[in-house]
Order: sequence, then structure tokens, then C-alpha cells
Amino acid sequence: MDLGRMLAQTAERFPDKTAIIFRDHQTNYSEFDQRANQVANALIAQGVEPGDRVALFMHNIPLFMEAYYGIVRAGASVVPMNVLYKPGEVEYILKDSGAKALLTFATPAAPYYMSALAAAVNAPDLRAVIVAAPEPVPNTLSWAEAVGGAASDAPNVEIHPEQVAVISYTSGTTGRPKGAMLSHRNLLSNCEQCMMLPAIAVRPDDVVWLALPLFHIYAMNVGMNLSVLNGGTMVLIERFEPASSLDAIQKHKCTVLYGAPPMFVVWSQVPNIQDYDLTSLRYVASGAAALPVKIMEAFQGLSGVPISEGYGLSESSPVLTSNAAGPITKAGTVGPAIPGVEIKIVDEAGAELPHGQMGELIARGPNIMMGYWRQPEATAETLKDGWLHTGDLATQDDDNYFSIVDRKKDMIVVSGYNVYPREVEETLFRHPAVAEAAVVQYPDPYQGESVMAFVVLKQGESASEQDIIDFCRSQIAVFKCPRKIAFVDALPKNNTGKVLRRELRDQAEQMVGSGA
Repeated sequence: MDLGRMLAQTAERFPDKTAIIFRDHQTNYSEFDQRANQVANALIAQGVEPGDRVALFMHNIPLFMEAYYGIVRAGASVVPMNVLYKPGEVEYILKDSGAKALLTFATPAAPYYMSALAAAVNAPDLRAVIVAAPEPVPNTLSWAEAVGGAASDAPNVEIHPEQVAVISYTSGTTGRPKGAMLSHRNLLSNCEQCMMLPAIAVRPDDVVWLALPLFHIYAMNVGMNLSVLNGGTMVLIERFEPASSLDAIQKHKCTVLYGAPPMFVVWSQVPNIQDYDLTSLRYVASGAAALPVKIMEAFQGLSGVPISEGYGLSESSPVLTSNAAGPITKAGTVGPAIPGVEIKIVDEAGAELPHGQMGELIARGPNIMMGYWRQPEATAETLKDGWLHTGDLATQDDDNYFSIVDRKKDMIVVSGYNVYPREVEETLFRHPAVAEAAVVQYPDPYQGESVMAFVVLKQGESASEQDIIDFCRSQIAVFKCPRKIAFVDALPKNNTGKVLRRELRDQAEQMVGSGA
């Protein structure tokens, strides 16, 4: 089966069942299915062929879902992009993916389309920009005309399960995102693996609360695809706000909730959370980043709802482990491997380590990516003999529960989003007053980790902390920007001139802990 056929089968089984609730407007599965067909036919009319890439630049609105399934039904690959990206970041992904079309959304409340339009003029492979907007946008195609006027019948396109369904751009240490190629089989395998766990398995009578961004692989596959596979109803939250989110859970009697640490941090601080009726919830999951045990305990104590934490990454579609895969929930762990996934902890030579010893977590299974788009060397470094080398350091206990300890790579995870230190450093170097800069993470109770920059100014130059932060915000997405700047006379380095990041991380933690 492929993703487009999956939606069609669900629409055949439950045509009148509510698929999406958005701002109290309901869309049933039959309508959802027909609108996806319209997107597919509109793209085909613009010359999109099987194997092409189509960029999707939208936040959590029903159009994202319709576009997603429409793209794969046209035989193309979805290239989802974070709506916080600035023009240069969007341009890089459009060029690297060779996207033939771009689908986006434009209103005064969602101005990110301006980044899309600024980037589109420099993307040579782009043939069509289709914009959903209340007013015409110059030099683009109107969604209402291009999609609204397209046929709602299923296109006659043959799709193979091994075709690339999604190219999910993810972080590494090179300073540029890499596109993880996920086939229909990869994504559906992960859904089927989750379905083997009763707690995670979405049922037709489930109402799924979905506020995590759909452009993120976790919400996309575990939230959206898993729900569509089984005919669940999705309560799509456009923008997370603590009180209104709790209202939505209570109003729609949500049964499944996919969250991330920042959400639970905020909810645990809502003074009257006990006044909300959350008893409809049967399963609450936290993913995208590590959830501090204190926050887990605080939320559970206030709401009475246990949280199941898991682990995964874009390259694994994404789920590898979950506490729902074990007989109990162990706070501070990410649980055992889910069915169909093999995991080992290995040393630098690749030898498997005994329980309790820290090493790199590697995994294999049908959900592991095909490789990185147009990056054979990076693929060879990450996929070895069928095993995905995650770059994460972990331990395994005697009950086969895993705990993520640290990262081999220098990547920083801010609210579930990956940040390359080198990319931020290159931005800092563009500031006229900066001579040197090094970026590290520090623990953040809200975001999991935040970015700190250690900056050496050029002789005779001056700049304030806010000057540097504002400059970064004009160049890169806000979540990548340093929240703290430490001005230093020199960066610590070894004999070869390599910056000692571990020493800087220790300094950052001390400074944050002391309130500096």
C-alpha cells in the first residue's frame, strides 16, 4: 500500500466520519479524499510527474493535510519545510531538492509565504508556486483556481511502495540540512509497528489532539498518518496556547495526545489545570526531545494522566523506542524498542556493549530511511550494513529500556528542532563586529536545550548582546538563534586549534546555573 491509497481506503470505509476538526469546522473522510485528489490533479496539470519533488510550506491547517496526500498521489515526494525558516533557508531546500512546485499559504496572520516567494525566484527547477490566499498574490497561481477547479477523481498514477514519499530535511554537523528519503514503505511500516502496541494504536473511535507541527516527522507520521490509517478523528490545533488547548481537549473529549516537552512544561504551570476534565485521555505521548523527569511528574500529578516517552529521528520515520512497548513506564528512559526494530549499543569499533555501558545507539528495521537525498557519502557514514548510526549515546538496562545520555555530534535540539552549531556560527561570523564565535547548548526547562554563543569581538569593535541576537534573528529561524551571548577574550582550543566545545558547554551550564 502507499500513503495515497491509505487515505482512499479509509474514505471508502468511513466516508461520513469526521476526519478533521479545525476551528470547530469539520471535514469528513470523503471530502478529505476528494480534496487530496484535486491537489494531485492540479499538480499534474502543472507538469509534476512521478519522482518529482513538491515543497510544502504551511502551518497546521487542513490544507497541509490535503496537500500532503495530494502530492504523494501525483507520484511526487513531499518536501515539508519549517514555517519559521527565513528566505535563505527556504532557498537552500528548494535548490537542493530540485522542487518542481511549491505549495504555501498566505494571510496577514501567516506571513511566512513572503519567505517562500523571496526564495522561489532563485530556485531554477521551480515551475509553479501555488498559494492559498484570500487575495491574489502576484507571480503565483491561486489555490482556489488551480486546485479548486481541478477534478476530484483519483488520478491514474501508479505508485510503488519503495518510491520516495517524503524528503525530510534534518540536521547534522555539516552546517547544512540533509534530506532523509523516506519511502511509502518506511512510513507505513512505522505506523504498522506502532499499531502493534495497544496503547499507541489509534482506533476509529479515537479523537487525536494534534498541535505539534505537521512539517515535523513526528506529528506527520505518528499523528497524521497513523490516525488516517485507522480512521481516527484529528483535532488540528493551529497554534498552541495552554488554556485554549486544554479547552479543546475537554470540548472534543480527546482520547490521544501527542505532545513535546515545552507543552508539558507550560501545562504544569497552569494554576487551575485540575479544573479541566481530561479524563477522556487514554494515551499521552511525549516526543521530539527529552522530557525532564520533574516535568513529567509535575504534569502527571496535576492532571492525573501518565505520559509515555519515546525516541526516534527523521531517519527512522521516526519511532524507534517507546515506553508503551514495555510492561511499565520508566521515567527518565525512552522505553524498549518497538516491534520490528532492532537496537544495539556499540562502541567506537562497532562492537556491541553489555547492558549498563554507554555507547552509540544503532538501529535497523523496515522504517529506516533509504538514505540522504543526493548525498551518498553522508548516507554511507550513517547507514552501515543496514544499521542506522544515530550519533546518540545511550545505555540499555537489564529490562531492555534505553536511556539517551548525550550526542556524539554537536547538534542542539531546541523544542524538538535540530540546530547546527556551525550554521549559527557562520551567521555570527557575518556580523561586522565578530571575530570568532562558538555555539553550544545549555539545559532549558522549557525548550529542553537553548543556544548560547561565545563571541570574541574584533579589536576596536563593540556590540551588545541584543545587537548580536537581533542580527541572528534577521538571518536564520528564531529557534536557531542564541538566547544568550557570552563575550570572551578568546575561545578555548586544543593544540590543533579546534574549539573545545565540552569546556564551553560546562561554562554555559555554570553561567546559567549562577544566573549570569
